[in-house]
Amino acid sequence: TTSLAVPGRKRARMGGGCLGFMQGPGTNPCSLWVLQQLRSKYGGLYGQDNVILSGTHTHSGPGGYFQYTLFWITSKGLIRPALSSIVNGIVKSIDIAHENMKRGRLFINRGTVENSQINRSPFSYLKNPESERNRYSSNTDKEMVVLKMVDEDGHELGLISWFAVHPVSMNNSNHLVNSDNVGYASYLFEQEKNKGMLPGEGSFVAAFASSNLGDVSSNTRGPFCASTGESCDNPQSSCPVGGAAMCMAQGPGKDMFESTRIIGQNLYLKAKELYEEASQEVTGPLSSAHQWVNMSDVSVELNATHRVKTCKPALGHSFAAGTIDGVGAFNFTQGSVEGDPFWDQIRDQLLGEPSNETKACHKPKPILFSTGEMTWPHPWHPDIVDVQIAAIGSLAILAVPGEFTTMSGRRLREAVKSEFDSHGTRGMNVVIAGLCNVYTHYITTYEEYQVQRYEAASTIYGPHTLSAYIQLYRGLAKAINATEELPRGPEPPLFNVTTLTLLPALGVESAPANKNFGDVLEEVRQEYREGEVAKVTFVGGNPRNSAENATEHNFLTVEKYSSISSSWRAVLNDASWDTRFYWSKGSRGQSNVTIEWHIPAGAEPGVYRLRYFGHYKKRLLLLGTVTVPFEGSSSAFHVAAP
Repeated sequence: TTSLAVPGRKRARMGGGCLGFMQGPGTNPCSLWVLQQLRSKYGGLYGQDNVILSGTHTHSGPGGYFQYTLFWITSKGLIRPALSSIVNGIVKSIDIAHENMKRGRLFINRGTVENSQINRSPFSYLKNPESERNRYSSNTDKEMVVLKMVDEDGHELGLISWFAVHPVSMNNSNHLVNSDNVGYASYLFEQEKNKGMLPGEGSFVAAFASSNLGDVSSNTRGPFCASTGESCDNPQSSCPVGGAAMCMAQGPGKDMFESTRIIGQNLYLKAKELYEEASQEVTGPLSSAHQWVNMSDVSVELNATHRVKTCKPALGHSFAAGTIDGVGAFNFTQGSVEGDPFWDQIRDQLLGEPSNETKACHKPKPILFSTGEMTWPHPWHPDIVDVQIAAIGSLAILAVPGEFTTMSGRRLREAVKSEFDSHGTRGMNVVIAGLCNVYTHYITTYEEYQVQRYEAASTIYGPHTLSAYIQLYRGLAKAINATEELPRGPEPPLFNVTTLTLLPALGVESAPANKNFGDVLEEVRQEYREGEVAKVTFVGGNPRNSAENATEHNFLTVEKYSSISSSWRAVLNDASWDTRFYWSKGSRGQSNVTIEWHIPAGAEPGVYRLRYFGHYKKRLLLLGTVTVPFEGSSSAFHVAAP
């Protein structure tokens, strides 16, 4: 998550999480607490009207930062240390950017990215009108938009790149905290511009932001049955043997690491090309419009004679089926337009039966969880949602609170562009910034909703959700053009859920007999070549100790020895693509940590070592427990020339 409120010389390193890139709050504690901290530091300078938090995003990051019950069930509650780390990291990055603000210029460019995405619900897409589909050459948006930032003297500051692709190259078997393909693209760009700097350091910031990626997968070889190897590209995404649980998308690489690298490099190379060739300057006034809306009760005017309404939040049966990028469980399948009596009975007994009103409102969705009618111990889904537009001259950024499908995004962009045109602001570059301020799952078109694949089952405010958003964003565009006053809307609640956690407390830890924390258990070899893996195993401590007690922390470094200065210099850290950190929990409070360096082609020959930085929990006689820092180092080893 990155602050881009004018890049400064250095920015805080942090994990993924609390939806964040440029300049709104939302209905999760993360975004609301960010705003509270900004208000205490800067007064009224930064607030919900000019702050947008947008998820880049990753499926391999920390959780536990949402206040709504459905989300914290899957992450064992609201985890205060994770929430605090994310909030503090975002605020620190904004602090650094604020302190280093300078006058600058913006340039925009756009181009086509090939071989990096497929539509993972093509059968839903085909339900959109043929006349509409014929206007487009693909069932995904292949266009990348790049916003280039330089100072008055032309010195490079950073970029934001918008492109529609899910960061799901890393699959469900991954146990690493990982920023996926868009994070790798950002890493490559920043490493090139901040030469000699470790990840997270340097003045240049490259943000690869989400767009209308709801039905867009990065697994470009498509869905195959894990059991037989045959294609399962069918309306239910199901296999003859094993059902939907066996249907998984793959590619383009031989494993998830190679797939991440390939897709990320594709994005980086296109962004680099567009960045270098960007010549269309963005000039004009800066304006924004923000509104809180009760999305459970929006009246939508479809035409002169027909009005419809949105619904209380609910998830359909196909939500539990997952997608070809991450399959669900049990016997759920995509495309379910009828409920399952077995699961409906379990739902009714455990959670309560949906009301007839909610059932009717969501048709043809068979409701699995009527989350809008579930309030214990706190509401399961948000009712109050942010809608927001930030306009910079000829650029309009639509900050949307969820994952719009390809055609949904196209309709929204067209509607807002038409609204700007009708008020004399022609030629606007309209981009969708996804997952902003609060997360409300997916938004499909009305036609896609009828098929009830995963994305439609996850369109929580019912079949007219997209129409409601189009109406609301038209209203925001009118407000920016000063033709209509915009009500502030109902402010979202902030629940006291900081004690609701199922995550066990950290216990006292111990080292094996005759060993200390940080001691080497399995040593490196004396020599390696490029393409090999240098690996060392240490007596370890639970990494949660470090995450909960260190504001900024590297778990590992790869260090190179300089014979000239007789000193070691860190050349890689835990955010580097070629390093991996594995923690293995043992018995009796003991655990191991293994650090790997996958030595890349072109690695500079020389003498290296791998270092580990951790914390362990120790018991004191009268004072309870304390957290103690420690470190360890491998022996020196040589990387030989090819």
